[in-house]
Amino acid sequence: LDWTKLAAIIEGVANGLLYLHKHSRLLVIHRDLKPSNILLDSEMNPKISDFGLAKIFSSNDTEGDITRRVVGT
Repeated sequence: LDWTKLAAIIEGVANGLLYLHKHSRLLVIHRDLKPSNILLDSEMNPKISDFGLAKIFSSNDTEGDITRRVVGT
């Protein structure tokens, strides 16, 4: 992949996270973002996957519950 396509993939992932954190009806924190959880479609557009460890907050809950246990892989 050339640098232009890599930059477009990185920007797509960043836009996806921005949507989950700011523009979605619910605030979603992924908590397990890594290269294997980024899927590419036939046109090389990134899609965030594997929300098994995600934490969802209501739109008016900015504090949320603090998780003290270790999660992730």
